Amino acid sequence: MSKGSLFIKYLFDKIMALIGIVILFPFMLIIFIIHNIVMGKGSFFFKQERIGQYGKPFKIYKIRTMKSDGDDNDVFVTTANDDRILPFGKFLRKTKLDEIVELVNVLKGEMSLVGPRPDVAGYADKLIGEDRKILELRPGITGPASLKYINEEELLAKVDNPQKYNDEIIYPDKVKINLEYYYNRTFWGDIRIIFKTIFR
Repeated sequence: MSKGSLFIKYLFDKIMALIGIVILFPFMLIIFIIHNIVMGKGSFFFKQERIGQYGKPFKIYKIRTMKSDGDDNDVFVTTANDDRILPFGKFLRKTKLDEIVELVNVLKGEMSLVGPRPDVAGYADKLIGEDRKILELRPGITGPASLKYINEEELLAKVDNPQKYNDEIIYPDKVKINLEYYYNRTFWGDIRIIFKTIFR
């Protein structure tokens, strides 16, 4: 991307995040009410440290989908049949509604609408050589790797060792996809990814 395109992307992210927060606020109130009724004890929001642009840590925001003692920074891989996920939480994760509040991260400049998903430190530290160029990008709510692995939790639920499968198969493939995005990203390409995410 040229400097001009990067600036347009930055402004687009900020404007769309603000519009999204305003438009979705009533919907979020409905989710909040249902969440308090069916999710039991625990906070509405889930915060976890992730690695952002240039390797700078930040707190990512999501809607809590697990039992209150299940949301912690030691959880790296989650499968669809994880018994820590509560029923309403499964719905939120399946529809990706738990990620709506990441628009706050976009508004704060910590994330973009489109980019590589932000990893926890244990995975970001594995990036070496050319792969570390991925850290030059602002992490995104969605991206080409996110689209390919839109049903990642269901996929992991089908293998005997989800952690090993993620580390040896999925994660390296995501790195490859994200590096390709780094070299070929365009503003209009991002728009296409957003539309594919919404209308998948």
